[in-house]
Amino acid sequence: MSKPFDGAISEFYESLAPEHVRDVIRQAKKDRILDAGYPYDERMDKDDYEDQLAALQIELVKFHAWVRDTGQRIAVVFEGRDAAGKGGAIARVRQNLNPRVAGVVALSKPTEREAAQWYFQRYIHHLPAGGEIRLFDRSWYNRGVVEHVFGFCTPDERQMFFRQLPDYEKMLVDDGIRLTKIWLNVGRAEQLRRFLDREGDPLKQWKLSWIDVEGLKKWEAYSAAIAETLSLGHSAHAPWTVIRADDKRRARLAVIRTILQDVAYDGKDADVVGRPDPAICGGPEIWADDAAPGAD
Repeated sequence: MSKPFDGAISEFYESLAPEHVRDVIRQAKKDRILDAGYPYDERMDKDDYEDQLAALQIELVKFHAWVRDTGQRIAVVFEGRDAAGKGGAIARVRQNLNPRVAGVVALSKPTEREAAQWYFQRYIHHLPAGGEIRLFDRSWYNRGVVEHVFGFCTPDERQMFFRQLPDYEKMLVDDGIRLTKIWLNVGRAEQLRRFLDREGDPLKQWKLSWIDVEGLKKWEAYSAAIAETLSLGHSAHAPWTVIRADDKRRARLAVIRTILQDVAYDGKDADVVGRPDPAICGGPEIWADDAAPGAD
């Protein structure tokens, strides 16, 4: 079976990945968490996860009905390391919701016309109207991280983005949009393991892109850009929630709880929603701990 990008991910694993990352992947056991700094040694029990997920998805349906019936406007931004599980988390949020109410925004590279517009302009078109939920699978934060790392924007353009960002997000919130920003982080060994899995699975190969392949070589550059983006993009009116996603099951539950926790929708079961697990979920400081030198 042929591999996408001529097996570039396998080649990176065999020849270019740090030795300690290769060692961790080689020695990995099923359900074992690879990052030694992660607060749990193994993935969450599947039955417990499925029970909690089912109960939380019922809460999402209640939330969805409340948004639709009251004209609320909900925007949830999903950002994170490549292969951190953004798509899977979004799929669990949307699974039982009406796509006319809960839609995903996943924009491709800007057209020539969009590239000549005000940077935030094409995202504004996709913001929710009354009674809508919009889940952004990546967002305006592309400029802070991937565009910067790959040189798709100039340093001056990035600085302007950060200058305008607080006012842009404050205008959204002041106008009544409930804005939730979620950063999913994953350790280096786990990211590479997931990429290898995608490369070898014909049902998952479509998830891979040239950016993913080349990004494997730019871990440190990504780390620096992420740290700056989380710091400059974190505010009282639009804070970041960082979720350590080395265990997809725990991360998905934390995502749903993050979306629901502070919303007083009709029929809410506060005992079911609870709060996200503080061992894996918090502010930018959670990411900082995970990104310490030598972390996987």
